[in-house]
Amino acid sequence: MDTSVAAIRRPLTLRGLGGAIRLESLIVLIVLIVGLSIASPYFLSLSNAFNILLATSVIGILGFASTFVIAAAGIDLSIGSVLGFAAVVSALSVNAIGLPWPFAIVFALLAGGLCGVINGLLVARARIPAFIVTLGMLGVARGAALVLTNGQPVYGLPAPIVWLGQGRPLGVPVPAIIFLAVAAVTHYVLSSTRFGKYALVIGDNEAAARATGIRVDRQRIMLYTLSGTLAGLAGLLFAARVNSGDPTAGTSYELTAITAAILGGTNLFGGRASVIGTLIGALIMGVLQNGLNLLAVSSFYQQMAIGAVLVLAVWLDQINRGRGRS
Repeated sequence: MDTSVAAIRRPLTLRGLGGAIRLESLIVLIVLIVGLSIASPYFLSLSNAFNILLATSVIGILGFASTFVIAAAGIDLSIGSVLGFAAVVSALSVNAIGLPWPFAIVFALLAGGLCGVINGLLVARARIPAFIVTLGMLGVARGAALVLTNGQPVYGLPAPIVWLGQGRPLGVPVPAIIFLAVAAVTHYVLSSTRFGKYALVIGDNEAAARATGIRVDRQRIMLYTLSGTLAGLAGLLFAARVNSGDPTAGTSYELTAITAAILGGTNLFGGRASVIGTLIGALIMGVLQNGLNLLAVSSFYQQMAIGAVLVLAVWLDQINRGRGRS
């Protein structure tokens, strides 16, 4: 094939940040920002930028969780329900049991991590397809949260926990700071550590990964544990922001998180992933929702828009995969 034609057909990506970033996604984000700045005089302001980061923080952290699992050709449909379960466990630990406030953080992470370990063991050891395992955990975690609370939110968290969700040092929301910090750490882990590179190798060719001595089963368990732990952190931030452990929190968040990851360049079938790309994908979702709210667009239409973005994300992924094979 002529080299000029081959260049045109390659995936449009930017490199240099430890992973490929889909150029189309960056263009979409810029176009959205420019378009909404013109459509609404309130969009392009520092306070609104902080609001976007605040609204994106929970979905973004779930997106990072999805990025690691999908990188290894897996899927985690349970992270939205695990978020709700972790939020409830965190709230109950200080409300019903009366433990000191730091235990709310510990219990949220442990609850999420436990769900992740169970997912990983069933996928890696029992050889049950990840789709089935995590779909089952979606129901189990949500049901457990409802049972523990009788379906009612647990109100009243300690002030230090509420600060994690509502604090604004120097005007910057604490969840936004945590979101960006998690982005930096997970980016480093995926792009610069053996753990992250093994995930990509497994997603690209599991048989070759086994042949080179990678302990694939252990790696998968660790990936799902990380996914669950990040979902637990997202649950903690959600509870802190609304000052309650809501058993219905995180409903359908898993789909938005997966959309953010795919929009950012993560291959739905594994082998290619970028945390920075997922950050861009999450910001696309946050900017879109924020802009539609400012334009007073009905929430029903917003759901339609998010669904359309999901289809767009998969379509872009298919286009990039086709270019990569050419």
